Amino acid sequence: MSRSERIFEDTVAIVLAGGQGERLSPLTKDRSKPAVPFGGRYRIIDFTLSNCLNSGLLRIYVLTQYKSGSLDRHIQLGWSSLFSAELDEWIHTVPPQLRVDQRWYEGTADAVFQNVYLLDRQRPKRVLILSGDHIYKMNYRYLVEHHLDKGGPVTVCAVEVPSSKASGFGILSVDADHRILSFLEKPENPPEIPGRPGLSLANMGVYIFETDPLVRALSADAKNDQSRHDFGHDILPALTASMPGYAYPFVDENRKMQPYWRDVGTLDAYYEASMDLVAVNPVFNLYDSIWPLRTYSRQLPPAKTVFAQEKPGGRLGIALDSLLCGGVVVSGGRVERSILSPNVRVNSFALVEDSVLMDHVDVGRHARVRRAIVDKGVRIPPHCTIGHDPQADERRFVVTPSGICVVNRNMPLE
Repeated sequence: MSRSERIFEDTVAIVLAGGQGERLSPLTKDRSKPAVPFGGRYRIIDFTLSNCLNSGLLRIYVLTQYKSGSLDRHIQLGWSSLFSAELDEWIHTVPPQLRVDQRWYEGTADAVFQNVYLLDRQRPKRVLILSGDHIYKMNYRYLVEHHLDKGGPVTVCAVEVPSSKASGFGILSVDADHRILSFLEKPENPPEIPGRPGLSLANMGVYIFETDPLVRALSADAKNDQSRHDFGHDILPALTASMPGYAYPFVDENRKMQPYWRDVGTLDAYYEASMDLVAVNPVFNLYDSIWPLRTYSRQLPPAKTVFAQEKPGGRLGIALDSLLCGGVVVSGGRVERSILSPNVRVNSFALVEDSVLMDHVDVGRHARVRRAIVDKGVRIPPHCTIGHDPQADERRFVVTPSGICVVNRNMPLE
């Protein structure tokens, strides 16, 4: 057996999926951030889990915490059956155990520290730490191979970003061999990549650790009352200050000219990433049979458009430059540049533009919806307008800095 074939034999993945996602509120009112729907039929966590499955990494712990019921159910229904216990494959959701001082997780590193008993039980040589709330495609096998070649205790995956825009990220300072010199949190003057002027390396929240140094670092951090107990802010700077850690430049399995990685941590970032999908030639490819995206698939009828009365005053059911999921019915309405999740209905003479409609949204006759995110189960009354009157929208809905209306079932629509 080659090294490539056995590379994951001694590796366990831990997916951090307990995020409250306050900046995505009200979408996170009843669910955690990784459980927020994305792309019509997926959840945000599906992209990280698809990367694991496609890479051949089949031993996964998912650490949950905040309002995890929806996420637990999604993983049980959509993911558990893909793993064979007989072959020592598994995906386990792990809620807080309150094993340490009877407290909830206080940071990303603390979440792993409170579950370090899982590593004691499995005794893997390496631990891959992943975030459950990013949109990207990546073969983790190449990351682990790079990590083994370098021989350090930790390797940090980083994506190249323009230095002019790097102040919004955690930035890695590296030497010519990509050894990490320092971590800088949202620096005003981000360091450039040696030999790559105008580009900086942003921390992606993807880390591969040797287990023993990781456990020692977590234990030391847990005793530090001044720590935020965060990997990027505390664990990695302390570890790489005393031992050689390396950066791994992100290699995109999306097979586009421009690498695609998105942290959809704000409503505007979520909306922009969603609109990326409806472009004529989208940067992020949902239709890739070589690197498939998996999720829980319900048994639903095909989407359909009905009524073709093109005469003046007639009804015309039409969808342009849009994604339509199973069970969608566009019944005499018009949809443009939008994502319609399962079982959405757009009724006669309604107009939906540049919007994301989640499951079971019903758009009433003559309603107009523009530049909006509409959460599950919302019934938009006939003649209602969303996204056309900024003052009225701000009185009724959450409106983002860029003017996107976010609507849930508890907001007044009449």
